[in-house]
Parts: sequence; C-alpha cells; structure tokens
Amino acid sequence: MGLTFKSSQLDSMEDIYKIDKEEGQYVIALAGNPNTGKSTVFNSLTGLNQHTGNWPGKTVVNARGEYTYRGEEFVLVDLPGTYSLFASSVEEEVARDFICFGNYDAIVVVVDATCLERNLNLVYQIIELTKNVILCINLIDEAKKKNILIDGKGIEKELGIPVVMCAARKNLGMDDLKDAIYKLSRNKIKTNPRPVIYKDYIEDRIKEISPQIVNTYKNINNRWLALRMIDGDEKILTSINDRVNNQYDELTTDKLEQEKIRDDIVWQIYKKVEEVTNKYVRIDKNKLDRDKKIDDIVTSKKYGIPLMILTLALILWITIVGANYPSKLLANFLFSIEGRLTQFFDMINGPDWLHGVLVLGLYRTLAWVVSVMLPPMAIFFPLFTILEDMGYLPRVAFNLDHFFKKACAHGKQCLTMCMGLGCNAAGVISCRIIDSPRERLIAILTNNFVPCNGRFPLLIALSTLAIAGIKGFRGGLLSVVSVTAIIILGIIITLLVSYGLSKTILKGIPSSFTLELPHYRMPQVTRVLYTSLIDRTIFVLGRAVTVAAPAGIITWICANVYIGNLSIIGHIAGFLNPFATLMGLDGYILMAFIFGLPANEIVLPILLMSYLETGVMIEFDSLASLYTVLVDNGWTILTLLNVMLFSLLHWPCATTLLTIKKETGSLKWTIIAFLLPTIIGIAVCIITATVFRIFGWA
Repeated sequence: MGLTFKSSQLDSMEDIYKIDKEEGQYVIALAGNPNTGKSTVFNSLTGLNQHTGNWPGKTVVNARGEYTYRGEEFVLVDLPGTYSLFASSVEEEVARDFICFGNYDAIVVVVDATCLERNLNLVYQIIELTKNVILCINLIDEAKKKNILIDGKGIEKELGIPVVMCAARKNLGMDDLKDAIYKLSRNKIKTNPRPVIYKDYIEDRIKEISPQIVNTYKNINNRWLALRMIDGDEKILTSINDRVNNQYDELTTDKLEQEKIRDDIVWQIYKKVEEVTNKYVRIDKNKLDRDKKIDDIVTSKKYGIPLMILTLALILWITIVGANYPSKLLANFLFSIEGRLTQFFDMINGPDWLHGVLVLGLYRTLAWVVSVMLPPMAIFFPLFTILEDMGYLPRVAFNLDHFFKKACAHGKQCLTMCMGLGCNAAGVISCRIIDSPRERLIAILTNNFVPCNGRFPLLIALSTLAIAGIKGFRGGLLSVVSVTAIIILGIIITLLVSYGLSKTILKGIPSSFTLELPHYRMPQVTRVLYTSLIDRTIFVLGRAVTVAAPAGIITWICANVYIGNLSIIGHIAGFLNPFATLMGLDGYILMAFIFGLPANEIVLPILLMSYLETGVMIEFDSLASLYTVLVDNGWTILTLLNVMLFSLLHWPCATTLLTIKKETGSLKWTIIAFLLPTIIGIAVCIITATVFRIFGWA
C-alpha cells in the first residue's frame, strides 16, 4: 500500500491521464462534485490519511492509493472535485481530461445523498463517456438525519449502472463498494447505462457525425465525441485534438447554433435529473429548512460579517487565555532541562563558549520557540478545523467574496488568510486551493499581512500595555479586542495590496468560482485532532525549529562577542538607529526584528536581552517589569504603536519564505514576498512617526 502525489499544475496533461500500473492491477478513478466526501471515500478504501476539507476545491492534487480485495490489487486515483465535464477551472480540466482520456478500468462517481439532484448532473455526463461506472451515494447518514429517503435500487434500474449506498465517515457500505468495484473490473457484472436522449435535431446531428468518427479514439465513446463536436466546446475540442491526429473544425457549427445546442443539452440533462430525483427521492422540507434558516443569519449582509468578527475574537480569546498555562508548564519543563544541561557542562568542565553556543544559544532558542508556538497552535488549529468540518468556513468565504472581487482577487483567498492566522507558512500552502496562477500568487504574496501565532505574544503584550494600563484592567478581554482590530487592519491592507498587485505586476481579470455551501454537520473529533495536530501543528513546528536552531547560535555569538566596549548586537543597533528613529523606533527594536527573521516568537526575548545586556534571551516576568524596561529605554506611545504596526506588516519569517520558494518554485517571487511587506511596513511607520511629530504627539 502506498501513496504518491501528482500536482494538478502540470506542463503536460500526459502526466495526469497516464497512470502506470503493474500487471494484474486495476485502475479505478474516483470522481464527484466538491464536498461530497470523495476524499473520505478514498481514505476509507485505501487506509490513507489524506486531508479532507469542507469547501469546494480542497483536493488540488491527484492522490493515488492502493488496496487489495479478494486477492486483486486496485490503484485508486482521487480526482479533483468537478461539477461538470464542461470545465471552468484548472482543477476541473484535470478531472475532465482524466475521465475522458485516462486508462482506468472503472470510475466511481461519489454523490451527496443530501443533495442528489445537484450531483446527478455529472453522473449523466460520465455515463455518456463510459459504461464502467459505479454510482456511490455517500452521506446516507446525513440524509437519514434530514429524513431524506432514497430508493437506491430504483435509481440503479433507472441509470443502468451499479448503485452503492454508503456513509464513508462511519465506514458504512464500504465493503459493498469494494465488491462492486471488484465485480465491475473483473467483468463479473454488466452495465447498461441509459444516457439522456436529447431533442430530435440533436440526435439527428449525432447520427450524421458518428459514422465519420468511428474508433477515432479508442477510449472515447463515439456518441459523446459527436456531442462535443456539435456543441463546439473549445476547451474540450482542444483536449481531443491534442490526442488524435485528425482535426474536426469542419464539423463544428456556427456560434449561435452551438450556444443553442449547449443550452438544450444542459436543459435536457437537468430535466432528466429532476425527473429521477422526484421519482426516487423523498425529502422532508422541514429538515432542509434548518440550514436555510441558519444561513439567513450567518450569510446575511447585516449579521454575517459581525458574526464572523465575533467568532474570530472568540477563537483568539480561547487561544490566548487557554495557551497561557500550558505555555508556562512547557517552558518550565524545557528550561529545567536547560538547567540539567548546564550542570552537565559544569561537571565535565566544558568551555563557557561551547556552553553558550549549544545551551544558551541553540537549546534556549528551541525551548522558547516550542513553548511559545506549540500551545497556541495546538488550540488554534483544532478550533479552526472544527469550523472547517462544521461547514462554517465556506460561509466566511461567501461573506468576504464581494470584497475580494472588488480587490480583483479570488474569493478563496479569505480561506487561506484564515489558515494564516495559525501560521503564515500553512496559509501559503493552503493557497493551492486557488485555481488561477495569477490569483494564487496574489494570495501567497499577501498572506503575511495576517498576523500569525508567532506575532501574537508581542502584539498581545503591547496592546495590553497600551489599552488596559499597567494594572491590566480586563487585560485579557481588551487584548483580544485590540488584537482583533489589528487583524482587521491586516485584512484591509491585504485587500489594498491585492488590488495594487492586480493592477501592476499581476494584471488580470478576477476569475469566477462556484462556491458551494455545504450542509452543517457535527465535526469528526478524531479526524479534527489528527489533521490539526499532526498535519498542521507538528508540520509547522518542525519547520520553525529547523530554522530557529541556527538562529539561536548566531544570536548568542552576536550578543557575547565584543568589539571594543560594545557587542556585535550593540554595533548593529547603533548602525541601524538613525534609520530606526526615522521610523519612530530605535536601533535595538529594528535589530530584534532582523534577528527574529527565523521565528517571530524570539523578537521580544532578543529585544529584552539587548536592552538589559544579559547576553542570553530572557522573558519578562510581568507586564509591570516589561513596562519598566521599555520606559527606561525611551519608549513612548509612538514607539509602542509603530512596533505593533511593524510587527503586523514586516517581512515573513524564514519558515514562510522557504515555503513560498517551494510553492512558487521561484526565487524572484520569494524576494518580492520579502520586499513587499518590508517596504510597506517601513513606509507606514515613517508616515505615522511624521504625523506624530507634526502634531507634537511624539
């Protein structure tokens, strides 16, 4: 059993529809609309743990898995979700071309039992292509909750293909599905698909064209190929002509007639789907009205965005308050190990410089990053995944889609920004869900304007000092409100920068996308924990630790190697001070941000180390002690404000930059991703400092 991934962004479609298989293996394609539980079916069949999302377009790669049943080996290919073979996005083209030209032995079409009428459109298109089709009606448990009754046997008779009822999340009916795949692949059962019969003038054109294209391409049904010729879909014709020697331009009709034919084909399919669902599906309208009533509030113009902001603030509050105690426990444990390591060095009479590099530099930095990053991410990511699994995040995309369209960006970008709240590196990776390369780049370049968990400790501490006062009156609540306001500011800047990019170096027209609002459902606790803790938290933490380790060594050396009366850090701060003053900061602050490039979590410890000249990174004991240190080093309201602004707007951390390089495959875009927020952050701070000085507030 194994898994390989093939990107949907390929130079040659040959890499997608040609699947290598060993002798005796059967290739099974897994197709379906987005959000039908297709990836869950894939996981259940193969035993793999591919992440499944709750919004359209989550599957952006072709996942290949293998399983054995009755001694036979099956290769299962999980295709990107698609609503139709008339593809409108890169992902849908990938799915369409594999369905049309793939060397599979059978295809399983997964549909959602709670919205069968919408899903059957794709089924009817596919049975025009191939006879080896199995209809997998998934989520029957959800349908039962909504009092939706489905006559699977009746649909099987109507379509002329095997129909399997299942609930993949609960592993119900999966053995039946394996058995159906086995029998169809081994030709132990025969199918007799009953495609839609179109209007007479279309059927006459099919009969006219079919004899001229017999056996033109062995994997394409002649009837389907004839239909594509007369409706004149340019994308499909291009794909067909890329794979056959003949060109069929002379068989196509004029534009107006093509549009009429396409409209009639689509109308006839939907008419047939409606007829089938009315005959074999019984729906309790009261149950379906529940989702509509909730959406009337959640997606309304009046309540949608305020509810979204309130939800964000609640998650931040739970994350901030909930992470305090485990962070302290983890820090105490890790720093107790530091004490043991120091005792070990004393026992072996190890040189001070080696102790400083390995223990006070490398280990302390790692302990700091882990103790600060792990608890918030271990809380934030599960909460985020719960919202994803419940079906709320697509509603967030729906509410913000209008704003992103105004900014000439893609509506799905708001989902990548939500992921960026946990970690910008994870947010960059999630940009894969955006089909358009141009809009994907915009999302990648602007994801850093959403503050991640690494920047929260500094923002929370400073916002508490600025708003709640040193006594911390309702400090936690006010910190959450102020940090939420900072996040909203980040969203506004993201929209402005996205608009600027789309009008300059990334010109283009925003693409449209179909956003399906899934049904609300209870999240799967085990999957939530696995996805959030293993796929996200540990993955991100691992990358952060990798880049933070050498940073700890460099920081300790610079803090403890003196040139004259000043350490290297002191000299760097002195060199930066004139420019930092122009920004309303000081040299030590700017130096701390530079040395904090590997991980935002260490910016404040480096700053305190520099101010107090301790030679090692330290943490403030309380807000009162932090306030004293900052005031003693000349901080004003302007300093505090600009540190918060620069923390929001400055360059991405090294982990995020490495991720950008990997996702874009380009050093050019990685450099732009670094320079863009840096220039904006510097400009905003200079403007703020200038305004303060003009009005005498500084």
